[in-house]
Amino acid sequence: MTGRTWAWVAGGSAVLLLAPCLLGVAAVASFGTGTTCTATSTTSPGPSASTAAAGVGNWSAEQTGNAATIVTVGTQLQVPRYGWVIAVATAMQESTLHNYGDLGARNDHDSLGLFQQRPSQGWGSPAQILQPDYAAGKFYQALLRVDGWQTMPLTQAAQQVQRSAYPDAYAKWQPESEQLVDAISSGLGVTCTSDEGDGLPGEPGAGIPAGYTLPSDAQQATAVRFALAQVGKPYVFGAAGPDSYDCSGLMQKAWAAAGVTIPRVTTDQVHTGTAVTTIAAMQPGDLIFIPGSDGTRANPRHVGMYIGTAGDGRPYLVQAPKTGDVVKVTPVSSWRSQIAAIRRPVTR
Repeated sequence: MTGRTWAWVAGGSAVLLLAPCLLGVAAVASFGTGTTCTATSTTSPGPSASTAAAGVGNWSAEQTGNAATIVTVGTQLQVPRYGWVIAVATAMQESTLHNYGDLGARNDHDSLGLFQQRPSQGWGSPAQILQPDYAAGKFYQALLRVDGWQTMPLTQAAQQVQRSAYPDAYAKWQPESEQLVDAISSGLGVTCTSDEGDGLPGEPGAGIPAGYTLPSDAQQATAVRFALAQVGKPYVFGAAGPDSYDCSGLMQKAWAAAGVTIPRVTTDQVHTGTAVTTIAAMQPGDLIFIPGSDGTRANPRHVGMYIGTAGDGRPYLVQAPKTGDVVKVTPVSSWRSQIAAIRRPVTR
């Protein structure tokens, strides 16, 4: 078994890693220009991954173990995180994260395993496909051959690989897949660093004002960092990441990254948390509401997040503005005359 390494994943099952790996040596995956994410390989990442994923959905130890295998293989192959989300969501749809091997009980034609791959279609032998690490590796290999997959909606990217009779079925799993991937990443010790300082886009051209630094409060910093990391991504109505956002979707995902659950839509977000009565009293992470194109002061329909002041001393916010535009940083002064409400999602 030269060049192969066994590691333990959630549920206590052994996984054959596709790439040679010395225990204790980090595997690195690229997440885009200037950013890398490192997963420290250990002899037992499984228990911590299981613990971290325990509160996500109703997945069993077997299912979270299979999801952990998918994420681990993605890290080994240096697939960006979005690929992990696509792969886990695909397995959720195809097999509910069960490694099905009984053709008569569950499978369509000769479909097998987590991704319901078919030996007759060239995915490998039955014995190979029933190895979760092998199946995940084959999925990623096919995904990486899809031109432009990183900018596709999840269901479209998955369909390019799977060629399912139900091409829209994958989309419903994206929120839960993102949550499970985040939990497993934490359990596997995945950490991300950037060569651009704070892990933000960082350059004035990307919309981050010169001299800006993250707030000292860890929870505020996490929410703001997430929102600023989305700068430049397109506005799409109804989108909540990872490739596009609407205004409230960006706010929800940013605060979720900080461990705080807020409602999905602006009309509910305006009632979340506690009221902030003046601009001067704002803290980073506070939500600022204005009427927008189809709202009123009594019923505001647009929201942004206050991020603090920059080197010029001016206060700024981050927002996903409208169709045809991108997530950007805006001076609070441009909103001042329109502000209908300010809400703080957490009590301080």
